[in-house]
Amino acid sequence: MNNMLHRLKLSIPLALFAAVAYFVLFTKSGQELRHGDVEQLADVLHSFGIFAVLAGMLAIFFQTWFPFIPFVLIAGANAYVFGLSGGFAINYGVSCAAAASAFFIARYVAHDFVESKLEKYETVRTFNRKLEQHGFMYTLLGRLIPVIPSSLINLAAGVSKMRFRSFFIATVIGKLPIVLLETFIGHDLIRFKEHKGRLMIVLLLFAALLLIGHWMKSRWEQARDNSNPK
Repeated sequence: MNNMLHRLKLSIPLALFAAVAYFVLFTKSGQELRHGDVEQLADVLHSFGIFAVLAGMLAIFFQTWFPFIPFVLIAGANAYVFGLSGGFAINYGVSCAAAASAFFIARYVAHDFVESKLEKYETVRTFNRKLEQHGFMYTLLGRLIPVIPSSLINLAAGVSKMRFRSFFIATVIGKLPIVLLETFIGHDLIRFKEHKGRLMIVLLLFAALLLIGHWMKSRWEQARDNSNPK
């Protein structure tokens, strides 16, 4: 009975992932998503008519699991179709919900599988040890400064001993500025002539976060090497 329940828990997300993979890899709309720019993605969303909002939400949700295109492109398409405020609300709200779902699946559905996969990444192992000790702070830093991919943060937190409440509060706070920046970037790429000054400022801020993240990642790797001398 327990084995049957375990298989059922695994089969549901796997079936969902398989459906998304099929859409992304083998349908015309999926091909446009993978190879399009922001304006093309906006056209794809428009093509869903009254279901455009649902399509935009699902695109953000599954980008968390399948980063087949950069988040900034989907975020920009949502902002272009639904306006900056509406697009940001979709991007921010759904990305937080998707992070929570990844946490729960990693913890309660596929814990052993996720843990075995994450063990292959040395940077993730280092980050995971920090989560064990200071989960809130490092989840918050990981959101604010792109040290490792957001999807890996979700899964690493899920298989750690970190409390969900701390994870979610850190995610809600940390995702706010980065999602806002990416929404502005994606939106202003389409309307470059109208917002080129703002786009340059936002790009500089985003680049600064990336540089800080790269520096922090290098420090972590250096600390790891020093603690594990050959």
